[in-house]
Amino acid sequence: MNRTTGKLKKRHLPAGAVLLVQLAAALLLLCACAGGIHTPPGETVAGPEEPGLPAGNELPTESEPPAEDGPAGDDPAPEAPPEYAIDCLVLVDETHPLPDGWEDEIRLEQFTNAVGDEVRVEKTAYAAYLDLKEALAARGVYVDLDSAFRSVAEQQAIVDEFTEKYGPAYAEAYVAEPGTSEHHTGLALDLFLIVDDRIVYENEDLMEYPGIWAEIHAILPDYGFILRYPGGNGYPYEPWHIRYVGPDAAGEMAERGLTLEEYLAAAP
Repeated sequence: MNRTTGKLKKRHLPAGAVLLVQLAAALLLLCACAGGIHTPPGETVAGPEEPGLPAGNELPTESEPPAEDGPAGDDPAPEAPPEYAIDCLVLVDETHPLPDGWEDEIRLEQFTNAVGDEVRVEKTAYAAYLDLKEALAARGVYVDLDSAFRSVAEQQAIVDEFTEKYGPAYAEAYVAEPGTSEHHTGLALDLFLIVDDRIVYENEDLMEYPGIWAEIHAILPDYGFILRYPGGNGYPYEPWHIRYVGPDAAGEMAERGLTLEEYLAAAP
């Protein structure tokens, strides 16, 4: 530095030094081209665009074809349950025992009646009973179910009870042998009455209302029922005991005045 002026003096490098600096710069440039461009971690550098593609588009990549519509896996579709059907004209009595397998095939509905008893009924007969009950209520007649389906085992328990209480002769006369009761079918229904908000339940009391029973019996065929024991067919008159046979058969029996046995005997 010149102490009088305070300005820097220019210093010229020797010619050999200038050549060395130029060579070093050229070598650095060659290394950068050969090794690629170094980018800090986390950053990306966009490469050249593919020819013929608009900016921002990518070439499609191979992928698996979409799965075809249909159930997953190789498991076959579940089969629809078989349609439920039952022989509403089945005859069960002393000479016609309950068909084999009936209790396994029957479908039952269960409810609690007005006196707190659990009652089971074949499902088709139960639906028809509810329609009948509603139609009677519209006429001011009120009914409920005393009993319907009774298993063979339950029938045997009744036989044993009556035999113990009243003796074997009484039980034989008034209680059906297990396997021969129409109640095993679930299609036989025993009704009781509700009169002036009073439950009429015992058989001897039920017999005191012939007018009400006449109203009930008059519309039974409309809902697929018949009066099973009208009297004169080998059984005493039981106004409470009705049987579901289906609307067509019930209508024909009522029109021709036939019992179930007579209807079946006359069938081709």
